[in-house]
Amino acid sequence: MSDFSPGQRWISDGEAELGLGTILSCDARSVTVLFGASQETRTYSSRQAPLTRVAFGSGDRIQSADGWQMRVDDSKEVGGLIVYIGEDDQGELTELPEAKLADTMQFDQARDRLLTGQVDRNDWFDLRFRTLHHFHRIEQNPALGLAGPRIDLIPHQLYIADEVSRRHAPRVLLADEVGLGKTIEAGLILHRLLLTGRAERALILVPASLCHQWLVELLRRFALEVTLLDEQQSQAHGAANPFEAGQLILASQDWLFANPHRQAQALACAWDLLIVDEAHHLDWSEEQAGPGYACVGRLAAEIDGVLLLTATPEQMGLTSHFARLRLLDPDRYHSLERFREEEQGYVQVAEAIDALERLPGSSTGGDDADRERVAAVIDEPDSLALLDTLANPEAGDSQHAAARSQLREALLDRHGTGRVMFRNSRRHVGGFPERRLHLAPLALPSPYRRVLRKLERDEDYLDELLIETGLDHPDVLIYPDAMYQALTDDPLNEEPWWQFDPRVSWLLERLADDGEQGFANDKVLVIAHGRDTAQGLAEALRVLGGFHAPVFHEGLSLVERDRAAAAFADDEDGCRALICSEIGSEGRNFQFCRHLVMFDLPQHPDQLEQRIGRLDRIGQRHAIEIHVPVLEGSPGERLLRWYREGMEAFSAPHGEGNALFDAFGDALAEALLDDESLDELIAETRALFDSRLAERDAGRNRLLELNACRPGRAEAVADAIRELDEDRALPRYLDQALDIFGVDGQELGGGLLHLQPSPQMLDGLPGLVKGEDGFTATLSRSRALARDDVQRLSWEHPLLREMMGRILDGTMGNTALALLKHPAIPAGRIMTELVFRTHCPAPRRLHVNRFLPPTAVRVLLDESGAVLTDKISFTGLSKNLQKVKKAMARDLIRSRHDRLRELLTQGELEADRELPSIVEAAQVRMRESLDGELARLTALARLNPAVREEELEALRHERAELDAAIDGTRLRLDAVRVIVTVGEEAR
Repeated sequence: MSDFSPGQRWISDGEAELGLGTILSCDARSVTVLFGASQETRTYSSRQAPLTRVAFGSGDRIQSADGWQMRVDDSKEVGGLIVYIGEDDQGELTELPEAKLADTMQFDQARDRLLTGQVDRNDWFDLRFRTLHHFHRIEQNPALGLAGPRIDLIPHQLYIADEVSRRHAPRVLLADEVGLGKTIEAGLILHRLLLTGRAERALILVPASLCHQWLVELLRRFALEVTLLDEQQSQAHGAANPFEAGQLILASQDWLFANPHRQAQALACAWDLLIVDEAHHLDWSEEQAGPGYACVGRLAAEIDGVLLLTATPEQMGLTSHFARLRLLDPDRYHSLERFREEEQGYVQVAEAIDALERLPGSSTGGDDADRERVAAVIDEPDSLALLDTLANPEAGDSQHAAARSQLREALLDRHGTGRVMFRNSRRHVGGFPERRLHLAPLALPSPYRRVLRKLERDEDYLDELLIETGLDHPDVLIYPDAMYQALTDDPLNEEPWWQFDPRVSWLLERLADDGEQGFANDKVLVIAHGRDTAQGLAEALRVLGGFHAPVFHEGLSLVERDRAAAAFADDEDGCRALICSEIGSEGRNFQFCRHLVMFDLPQHPDQLEQRIGRLDRIGQRHAIEIHVPVLEGSPGERLLRWYREGMEAFSAPHGEGNALFDAFGDALAEALLDDESLDELIAETRALFDSRLAERDAGRNRLLELNACRPGRAEAVADAIRELDEDRALPRYLDQALDIFGVDGQELGGGLLHLQPSPQMLDGLPGLVKGEDGFTATLSRSRALARDDVQRLSWEHPLLREMMGRILDGTMGNTALALLKHPAIPAGRIMTELVFRTHCPAPRRLHVNRFLPPTAVRVLLDESGAVLTDKISFTGLSKNLQKVKKAMARDLIRSRHDRLRELLTQGELEADRELPSIVEAAQVRMRESLDGELARLTALARLNPAVREEELEALRHERAELDAAIDGTRLRLDAVRVIVTVGEEAR
């Protein structure tokens, strides 16, 4: 007969998740067990049943089926069943038969699993300890959240992402010039906030034309999966709120701004972060707000964190710029008139910072006037003391340098809108390619010339032409092909415009030319103002030259636009040319291309810069070749002169286009048919252009550029990222984890690794589904940047985060038993290797791990209770251990139950001695970080109203919460390994 008796409690060795089982019946051949918690019944062979008897000992806490708990003091056996004796919740002495134990009792803690005979593989235990070690190290790295994304380490992007993501509920305007990476900055901020737990839900609103680009960019660069929401998807959710469909929601501004019902649903959700791209399109005036601005305003009032993105914060005018800042902080930016006054004071501050660099101790020297310039903008005692240090001839060079640096930082902190707005310009960042303008003068064809001559002779004909074509002024003059197509009743306009337009034949010649002047070996982006022109041009290339060029215009669906862009980007099988209407000049990145053909010119300078900005972006490695075929004697040629001579629009971005167009746009429209008026207009434009550049360089933009990237901070972040990139532990850990989780890795050469599921793979790993091919990855940042189809593995990649989380949050490897063969140790002795882990319960938003990540305390005891922790290292011990079969392991544990309980209790006492020093060190780290920041911001708030009181209060509250959480830290047993010594002959 077996040892089984009805009513006894056992657990399944292979299905521990079934919970606590009860023997229903047994005989010489079989035993039947009911697992009440999971409502499952199993029948096993009595001789080989994979079951382990559950028996608790003194000190264990157990739960009755009625819900009350007991601390076991003793036990007795009655009729083959255990009766536990101990104190209940009220301290009363009582008894609890094992048959009345709660079915739902879980054995997931290391102590419970070990004592019930549940042991994992020895290599699982090793992986668990190493995971805890690496997680502790990585969580404290200052680059956490910024090291994983597939990006170049560009200083200004890293500085902005680091600065903004450290703030409580950041509310900022990201306003870098076109091509400097605002989307990357927003993605980095979002990625870090999500990884550190400071944000869980985000709403991302972008123009419809950019939805798929954002979707792909967030997935490809940041491994963030977002839910793209539109009306069709929303209706699929029926009465449910569609904005609850995911943690990260991406939606079209065009759709949401036009739909009050969906706006109400978005407002009803809890969000941590709102991101709004192309925010300059939100219309606002002192009299009224547009629907988009009103929608974002309501959302921004409810959501703590807000990121607004725009490349043109001021080109749309000072009022428009004030409107963006008002969304971020309506209390601070409540008066447009006061904002105008503040703007005037920034010139003095910028001059003071320049003067500071010339004071004694600098390479350029300085004089009393420079000292007075600095003194005029400071009145705080600490700043005046720093200024005195600079004036002290006895101070050394190092003291001068330190004082200058601190004073410079103070001036930047305390003046201007630098805390709420980050704006980097190309001239400040540097490293951008040269722009080369190539003009192709072409004879004006007779169908166009005929209309223009009539316009020059008859002043009233322009009004007739506008009525006849339905076009606006000056579009009817600038775009002669559109004018020609609109004159449908003219019998002379029977052939398509592209049959005679010399710009078409010029483009065909360049596409076929493989010489220095041709495009035969390169990609070419062609931009025309209108959709009809773009479509006609594509047809002309096909009919006249046999060239296939996809068209990218506003009439296409998002999927069709993405296909056209993808066909152009494909190096091997893609098309050589892409033809875009004006929509192709906003939001899309074509920096793999260096040839830009402006088939015509836009009438607004900002649109001209946006066209060039599709190619001229940070990371572009070639000079930008700008080709403009210009019809001689046409209004288009006069517009070209205004751009070149009036503002140098083709040489570099300057950000003054909107102001110049506001000042001279009407005069420009009138001068397109009059060379004399045009000469006067160009002179006036150039004078204002030069004046505004000088004003900009002296004032707030100078302050913003100085504040938008602090090189020392940026380099420190980059160094921390490189430290993680070059971490030699990562490939070793990855190999071990992939092997244990059942993922096959095949080396492809060139630093590439193809990962695919094995038949034994544990389910639920990101990017790996059984039966599918898996993916190709690399540890190299440069290789990942060069190959869009290759994922970059890092400590922050979802696959590694999932594996580490699965280990640390679950039971995997928290028990093990191994054999140790050593001639100096008698056989049959046991050692216990206990790994304790700090437990600091705190809300995720506090990110307590930056100060106190899960910390391991290892305790190694021999059978006599002697502490061997410092004498035998974890690695040294692991190398000499041998695995043991599970059946033998359970027998060994059962035979040493009582002694193991004693060693576990002793280990807890040993580990607890380490806790005070761990907690104290974490408190010191927290206070050094937060107290310094709180003191800085409190002082700053007295001088700079951009520091919000709620930000200070939130920081004080966060400090208090962290202090209490860290103080409440406790140790708990995370994993235990029993080591049994064996003789030389043992296997």
